[in-house]
Amino acid sequence: MQIAIIPARGGSKRIPGKNIKPFLGKPLIAYAIEAALESGFFDHVIVSTDSEEYAEVSRQYGAEVPFMRPAELAGDFVATQPVIDHALEWVRENRGPIERYCQFYANPFITAGNIRGGFRLLREKQANCVLGVAEFPYPILRAFKHNGQGGVQYAFPEYAASRSQDLPLFFHDAAQFYWHELTDLPKDREQSLNLPYFLPRHMVVDIDTPEDWRIAEKIYQAFI
Repeated sequence: MQIAIIPARGGSKRIPGKNIKPFLGKPLIAYAIEAALESGFFDHVIVSTDSEEYAEVSRQYGAEVPFMRPAELAGDFVATQPVIDHALEWVRENRGPIERYCQFYANPFITAGNIRGGFRLLREKQANCVLGVAEFPYPILRAFKHNGQGGVQYAFPEYAASRSQDLPLFFHDAAQFYWHELTDLPKDREQSLNLPYFLPRHMVVDIDTPEDWRIAEKIYQAFI
């Protein structure tokens, strides 16, 4: 069995009601639900939430909300993995064995095509995990930091004179999807194989602030 899990806590502080706030006329979480359903890969698309309102909206767009997240997993400082583990345990006990799952966040830039691409990479390379990533828009080794006196200084002074094109590329989590394989993998591998699925920068916006939200809407309108 393959399942999709979308964690959606109801108590967002920086953007109140973030997961169901209308993004260009549709609740933010609806984009992830619809992409997961469109991919055709999942026996169940499950939203883990502590909010009855979020649950109702999620069901309207085709997701299952077969349980409400317990209070101890709904606090501001609870990490994501215990929430995912709780969902996996519930599914195993009530639906059966899981071969693999994909974890999503409420993100309008998730597409069914990229979900399928991540799945193909996971299976072809026999990876433990595949996650969407994007290249940083500027070389991070040329970054500045506060110097404690009101000014800034190079965070990595050894690269201050380096040309941008000579510096290595770095990538960041796109905060979109994470495929996880739960079946047996090659026994001779010394460590887990976590592979990147590269996304174009214009398809990656981490929406954490009202400014991020406005930028994401403009980018979505321009490219999608």
